[in-house]
Amino acid sequence: MLIGKKITKKYHGTEILKGVDIEIEPGKITSLIGPSGGGKTTLLRVLSMLDLPESGSITLDGEKYNFPLKINNITPPWPRVSVVFQQLFLWPHLTLRENILLPLRGSVDKKHITELIEILQMKEFIDRYPNQVSLGQRQRVALARALALNPEYLLLDEITSALDIEQVNIILNHLQILRDKGVGILIVTHLLNFAQRASDNIIFLDEGKVIETGGKEILEKPRHERIKKFLSIVKAAT
Repeated sequence: MLIGKKITKKYHGTEILKGVDIEIEPGKITSLIGPSGGGKTTLLRVLSMLDLPESGSITLDGEKYNFPLKINNITPPWPRVSVVFQQLFLWPHLTLRENILLPLRGSVDKKHITELIEILQMKEFIDRYPNQVSLGQRQRVALARALALNPEYLLLDEITSALDIEQVNIILNHLQILRDKGVGILIVTHLLNFAQRASDNIIFLDEGKVIETGGKEILEKPRHERIKKFLSIVKAAT
């Protein structure tokens, strides 16, 4: 299990995360929802230890890290924990296929890569460069790059934001297959219908605090007034 306890994080003196508790279970899909600027992407960066928190702890399958660390160096949890950020971070001078293969450092399971290309329907454009394809196509490549590492925990930041309905369904089906294989998945999404369909657990984060957690029922019958207001605004806008 990937667990964060009492996580705090500051940027430029501003506290972004304020004592966040979160658990990502193996074989479960958790959706992280909430308004923009609430700290969702920051939480992904901290859980993957790309950024280290000011205080709190992160436990990865029993191995606990207490912050602040007494030593500066830390063994990163990658690729056991892999992240796909909204910015995607594809190398522009490499083809899409080369972007997928780069983190593997020569240890390539060709069958697995071929399967990912077929599953995510990338065969027609996989040997183009990032500037030659659409944002939705680049999103699929960034996801494939993470999946090629066979992570135990997969953290996704708005991975379906530029995809059409058909592609969203393809991604959802594959994430459910990964869940059934025991991968723990955390998805940041503003698509509440997607969260409803995909999730075993849902977390509402606002102003750096977890306001409410639960199953899919919190999207229909939330307990907290803040999430009730958020959901009413979202529904009115759609």
